[in-house]
Amino acid sequence: MAIPTYTPKPKVLIAEKVSPDGLALLKDRFDVDEKKGLSAAELKDIIHDYEALIVRSETKVTAELLEAAKKLKVVARAGVGVDNVDVKAATGLGIIVVNSPSGNINAAAEHTVALMMAVARNIGDACQSVKNGKWERSRLTGVEAKGKTLAIVGLGKVGLTVARIANGFGMRLLAYDPYANTSLAAAASVTVVSTLAELLEEADFLTLHTPLIASTKGMIGKAELATMKPTARILNVARGGMIDEEALLEALDAGTIAGAGIDVWTSEPPEADSSASRLIAHPKVVATPHLGASTKEAQENVSIDVCEQVVSILSGELPRSAVNAPIILPEEYRTLQPFVTLVEKMGSLYTQHYSSRVNAKSFRTTFDITYEGKLTGLQTTKPLFAALVKGLLTPITSTGEMNINIVNAELVAKERGILINEQRSRENVDDKPYSSFITLRARASRSTSHARSDISRSNSPSATRTLHRGGAKGEDDDQVIQGFVSGNKPFISRLDRFKGEFVPSGTLLICRNFDSVGKIGFVGSLLGKAGVNINFMNVAPLHDVESEEGVAEGDGEGNEALMILGVDGPVGEDVVKGLIGPEGVVEASVVTL
Repeated sequence: MAIPTYTPKPKVLIAEKVSPDGLALLKDRFDVDEKKGLSAAELKDIIHDYEALIVRSETKVTAELLEAAKKLKVVARAGVGVDNVDVKAATGLGIIVVNSPSGNINAAAEHTVALMMAVARNIGDACQSVKNGKWERSRLTGVEAKGKTLAIVGLGKVGLTVARIANGFGMRLLAYDPYANTSLAAAASVTVVSTLAELLEEADFLTLHTPLIASTKGMIGKAELATMKPTARILNVARGGMIDEEALLEALDAGTIAGAGIDVWTSEPPEADSSASRLIAHPKVVATPHLGASTKEAQENVSIDVCEQVVSILSGELPRSAVNAPIILPEEYRTLQPFVTLVEKMGSLYTQHYSSRVNAKSFRTTFDITYEGKLTGLQTTKPLFAALVKGLLTPITSTGEMNINIVNAELVAKERGILINEQRSRENVDDKPYSSFITLRARASRSTSHARSDISRSNSPSATRTLHRGGAKGEDDDQVIQGFVSGNKPFISRLDRFKGEFVPSGTLLICRNFDSVGKIGFVGSLLGKAGVNINFMNVAPLHDVESEEGVAEGDGEGNEALMILGVDGPVGEDVVKGLIGPEGVVEASVVTL
């Protein structure tokens, strides 16, 4: 009786709060540990056990931490930004970084408007005053939003939502964003200006809605504040660090800025006696402790969103909102998924089959991969490129040495000296039982295809990704593998010079032999003596006898054929060697897919 084997579930670490519904999604499939409030050292000590890490804004996911995370496949940030994650380091290690780009948009926009109204009407100061038993109506006179200019830096989803709400107040709306969608801006009654300086001069209320990057850090400093109206009020519900806190404090003290509503800080929580802590205590500041996304609805939305993505990625599916991978539309995702599996198996089959063949040429590093049919209409084929790199290298890469995926595939290909030319063919597959067809061709030459390139994906001499329309005919010694998907199941339809359909799954014994009487019996008999059971067998004849080299030189036994056998266990090297000979086969290889 076979002894059942235990496969441990992937482990997920929850370092910050996640909603119960999000946790339920994870606990159905994985071992989930909730360990909140860990120090950097404590997190580093345990991270090597986990394949997924879920954080919010407090946990710092540094390059040092990621280096220690040998099993980590995904970092999920339950929120919009990822400035607490070293995305560059994660990309180099093949770790996918995902966030929830839309889960808290409405919450952040509403909090911005709440702060705007609180600052305009002195709500914070008035609340404290009346609680202290005072009644200072004249001192606490505010201003109305109607007719005032709301200046928005960053016209993304949150900025646009703020604009739409403010439009209902009758405000004049201006925005500065070099990448703004002008049609969406116009629909929201927003006028886009060409410079930040122009925006600052006009602002009655200034609100920031950009990520914290090198170009936005400290973007509102002493010089910028000096150009604004003394009646202007500043809002920040985006990221701390974009406003020079010391400069803002000085402007408030000097009366050159009327007030501020701040939700985010350079250091959270602010250190004692820092500029941030003095801003919080300032009577002209309405301060909140990073509450922009802190609504029940937003917390639930982002938790469920990132947990769903963790489930997908750990299940081998394509990422939906990865910040270090291309955006894939839902309909393209459905089309790509089974072909990702096919291409990875084609790459693995190539490496295992050709590297093990007797007298075979060395592993090649120049490949053409040609897409025909429905695949030619996709916006991105990067997942297929990544799958090929992973398939080619995984059989010859030490376990745990590298995690090859959509995030780092091009970098890995470059480092390994692999050149891959992607091509799109105009061949019609309407008369075939499949919608798309893929051909992998390994060439001895490093030169690129003679076909015209119409889209260049990389300028790297060792990791070119180029999409062509049509492809040049390969050299006679090209090594070729072709495949298709039918019913979401991958099939190999051609291997080298031989044409025959088989499913690339499990352990396969691939034998090249001359098509003569007794060959199948010889192979079956030898495998039977070795205790190897045959699950299925396919015989693939030469693809095109007229155009191929045909039988081996000097041998007159007839046409060659390829015998593909699916077996239920390992085939020892002694068995493989025993198959090769005058009575048996010319070549034999064992591949595991």
